[in-house]
Amino acid sequence: QVQLVESGGGLVQAGGSLRLSCAASGDTTRISFMDWYRQAPGKEREWVATISNGGYTNYADSVKGRFTISRDNAKNTLYLQMNSLKPEDTALYYCHALRYATYYWGQGTQVTVSS
Repeated sequence: QVQLVESGGGLVQAGGSLRLSCAASGDTTRISFMDWYRQAPGKEREWVATISNGGYTNYADSVKGRFTISRDNAKNTLYLQMNSLKPEDTALYYCHALRYATYYWGQGTQVTVSS
């Protein structure tokens, strides 16, 4: 089992920055891909960014150039640096991990961007 706990969310003005963290615990060996997803009120959960164990990254077009995903494998921690935030980035942000064929989710951290 893998436990994921997100932190770092909050209220920020448009144009501001936040850094989200996701601490993984439990059986963290062999975690391959880790991702960030988000879900805005009344909308479906959407994928934001992915990073592989080797550091390969990919981003949704809506955040490309503004968000940066990274991970510290020694600390079992995933990060999401969010810059130039927009009101449409307001959502509950979830950490997601794949270990072998099992997916794990965190409980989410709220990000609210005011205009």
